[in-house]
Amino acid sequence: MWYRLAPAATAVLAVSLLAAPSAAAGQPGGQSIGDPYFPHDGNTGYQVDNYALDLAYQPGADQLSGTATISATATQDLSSFSFDFGLTASAVTVNSESAEFKDQDNKLIITPKVDLPAQKPMTVVVTYSGVPSKVRMYGEQAWFASADGASSVAEPHYAAFWFPCNDHPSDKATWSASVSVPDGTTAITNGKLVSSEKSGDKVVWKWSSAQPLATYNSFMAIGRFTMKNTTAADGRTFIRAYSQSLSETEKKNATSSIEQTPDVLAWESGLFGPYPFDIEGGVAVDAGSVNDAEEYQTKPVYSNVFKDGKDFGDVVHENAHQWFGDAVSPKSWQDIWLNEGFAQYTEWLWQEHEGTKPASKLADEDYKSHDSGDSFWKTPPGDPGAAGLLDDPVYERGAMTLQALRSTVGDDTFFDILKHRVSDNMYSNESTSEFIALAEKISNKSLKPLFDTWLYAKERPANPPSQGMRLG
Repeated sequence: MWYRLAPAATAVLAVSLLAAPSAAAGQPGGQSIGDPYFPHDGNTGYQVDNYALDLAYQPGADQLSGTATISATATQDLSSFSFDFGLTASAVTVNSESAEFKDQDNKLIITPKVDLPAQKPMTVVVTYSGVPSKVRMYGEQAWFASADGASSVAEPHYAAFWFPCNDHPSDKATWSASVSVPDGTTAITNGKLVSSEKSGDKVVWKWSSAQPLATYNSFMAIGRFTMKNTTAADGRTFIRAYSQSLSETEKKNATSSIEQTPDVLAWESGLFGPYPFDIEGGVAVDAGSVNDAEEYQTKPVYSNVFKDGKDFGDVVHENAHQWFGDAVSPKSWQDIWLNEGFAQYTEWLWQEHEGTKPASKLADEDYKSHDSGDSFWKTPPGDPGAAGLLDDPVYERGAMTLQALRSTVGDDTFFDILKHRVSDNMYSNESTSEFIALAEKISNKSLKPLFDTWLYAKERPANPPSQGMRLG
């Protein structure tokens, strides 16, 4: 992604030998998943298995309504639980029975009629509505409406602007969405297109994703699009869409760039292992003044990045995230460099592949562009803080870290590490410490000095990344 937007307690029951056993009393689920940067995010007491959205959207009025059916498994005996949510719920059922609920500080807190037992499935249906562009969470706007549609932003915690969810990357789930919009309007989201059927003056677009996704990798793009749904040379379904509001020049640039996605993915598959999803694609939206490119699972979304010409860099970067961020997601937001450093380094690898410059030279040039007094070095990519989550050091210094690793362990070992990072954690999550342990295992080297220097020190490393590091 690249954008610049502004205990459970355990009840211990004493029972006599003659008494019938009693079930443990349910306890409320937690309203924080414990992320070190965003302690308000996420919820505990359950794990989501699937989100199924059935929505209707009215452009112009920016009115969204419908239901979210959330299939989950309780991880403790639950008396109540919560979702992250910014719109207004009007009804909630849990396992087909009406439940009490309340909105509190962007949390939808739900109290079922009976306690929910641990390790049992539960189905929660939330009926809701609202105007997403008027929602403000964390002081931000993350849904951008126009006269004929809307587009969403989700990273790091903005999926809750438009559907109730456990909004943290550590809880991944499968996905489907049905969206009714006026005839002539297209509604696009993650996964494959199941159907597009006209119903009166409406069209219902149905999408589904068989592979689990993190909530921040979900998206919605609604508007007047020219959409192509074909089979690429690699055999996968290739879905791309271009907003009809784009200028002719921007549409031409977007088309020439996004249409190269299968070629980019074929090259990236050679580096990182097989492409992890059954759908590939891209969406060029017109989101006003928002300059953004995001790695939404199966279809990166590009806004205003093609105005000045073709931009293969963004296509390479966002599709690298299909492996690094989407298939393998960070365990916490402190691990964000595992997304952005890898995608930035993939851009350098692309230039190396194209014969422009070796990645090592690009890394060294970036290193030399920031002298020792530059504040750039004060943000360690391994712990950038919430305020520095998407700042340049996370991308650039994160990428320099990978070049330093490559220069230290050699190409064969380096690319073996990248492939195992994906295959060993497919559709799951990984932390920085786990990545370091993997790199040490495969390289048979103690790499702590290298990662301490490049990921955590708040000063410029003594040598450029191409020199690697001598390890004892």
